[in-house]
Formats: sequence, structure tokens, C-alpha cells
Amino acid sequence: MTPRLSFEFFPPQTLDASFRLWETVRTLAPLDPAFVSVTYGAGGATRALTHEAVGLLRRQYGLNVAAHLTCVDASRAETLAIAEAYAAAGVTDIVALRGDPPKGRGRFAPHPDGFADSVELVGALAATGRFSIRVGAYPEPHPEASDAQADVRWLKRKIEAGASGAITQFFFEAETFLRFRDACADAGIAAPVVPGILPIADWAGTKRFAARCGARVPQWLDDAYAQAIRDGREALLSTVLCAELCDALLSEGVEDLHFYTLNRPTLTREVCRALGIQPEAALEKVA
Repeated sequence: MTPRLSFEFFPPQTLDASFRLWETVRTLAPLDPAFVSVTYGAGGATRALTHEAVGLLRRQYGLNVAAHLTCVDASRAETLAIAEAYAAAGVTDIVALRGDPPKGRGRFAPHPDGFADSVELVGALAATGRFSIRVGAYPEPHPEASDAQADVRWLKRKIEAGASGAITQFFFEAETFLRFRDACADAGIAAPVVPGILPIADWAGTKRFAARCGARVPQWLDDAYAQAIRDGREALLSTVLCAELCDALLSEGVEDLHFYTLNRPTLTREVCRALGIQPEAALEKVA
């Protein structure tokens, strides 16, 4: 069975970044994603840019867009006003997250008049009756988790608050996700939990990212990249390993794959091609 795909994009902050985003959209949209999401920067740094990108993707390319929304540095009223602006633009899918603190701020601290956490944000969005809400999930312990089961308990609270599904942080081995999926089922979580897939375009940068978010780097993988980099075959290794990871998940009944593209579309496209997923007609603007 062909999996349902979704892609995550970054909002552009420069002219060059704008070209990269639109090239990413044109490259990946023909793969017929169920939806695409647009992130905030750390600390909500790209909030306005995210809103602009969401509207453009919806209006000009007719894509089903899920906009990220966080609790960082905004009051409840401001956050809900952003959500209402999304709805007015025809965007009613939201990825609701607590969000990371601004750079140099340390641990997350709620705005004095803001949402304390993602559970409160989900509950407020659900109460409007206007949104389909996805949330984040951690298949490996979040850096702030109190114990190994804390992330499952927290996800269950978000689902009970009104979320309809979750997208996980990236991971490097299929067993990591499958164990988490089983733990969620054991906890009574019936909502879909979609694996987040990160095609590795830069191994050194990926390791730094993994350290920040608590994703364990297997020694065999570090050794494989050390050899591939010496041989000039890093891109080939990335394609093969990512395709193998996706294939292992699909063989275990996974039906959805969410790709963190980092606005670098080629590797994601090649992984999908290796999985036998062929693009449809080239993307054209709606208007």
C-alpha cells in the first residue's frame, strides 16, 4: 500500500530562502501530500513569516496546510487571534506545540498571560470547534521528561484535551518508533501517531540537532557516516538508510510518513522514489 505523505517546511527569512522554499514546494507537491506543515522558528521567531507562507501555500498552490502554533512569548488572546487569522485564510489544520524558548533563554517559561503548556493550548483550540489539531510526540524521552513513560502520559493528556493525532520527533531506528507506538496503544491512545522522518542531508548538523532533542545516535550509524563521508558517498548512504527506515515502518503497518524536509527537497524526493512513490503532474499555481 502506498503511504500517505506529509512534508514540513520552514518559512523563509531571506530572498534566497524564499527561492529554496518555493523550489521545495514545486519538487515535493507532485507527490500528492495529504498535508504540508509550516514551522515557527525557535521562540516563535518567524511567527509573521509563518503566517505569510501558510496563506501563500493555501491560496496559490491549493495545498492542505497545517500551521504550527506555539505557546511562546504570546498571551492567550494573541495566540488565539493568530489561530483565527489562520481560519479566516481557510487554514483549519493546526500543529499545536509548546514550543522552544528563544535562543539563550534556557528552559521554557510561559508568558504571564499565556498558555502554560501544549495541553492548555490544545484545549483552547478544541473549544472553538474550528480546528483539526495535531500535536508533537517524543518516541525517545524528551530532554525535560521525568521518566521513560512521561512522554506517553503527556501525549495522552493532549489527545484527551482535543488533539486528533500526533507527529513524532525524528529517530534513527524503526524499533524506536514501534516501541513507542506499542506503549501508546497500551496506554489507551487510539489516535494516529505518525512517525517523523528526517532525511539526513548533513550528518554533523543532524547529530547536533539530535543532542538537543534527545534522539539517540546509534554507534553503527555514526560509524557508517564516518566511512561514507571519507568515501564521498554521504548522500547515497542517506538515501539508502532513510528508504530502509521507511520500508521497515511500512512493513509494520505504518500508513503515514511525515518528512522533515529542511527545505532541501532532493533527498526526500529520492527516498520517496526508492519507496516506489512516483510524482503526479507538475505543480501549477492555482491562481
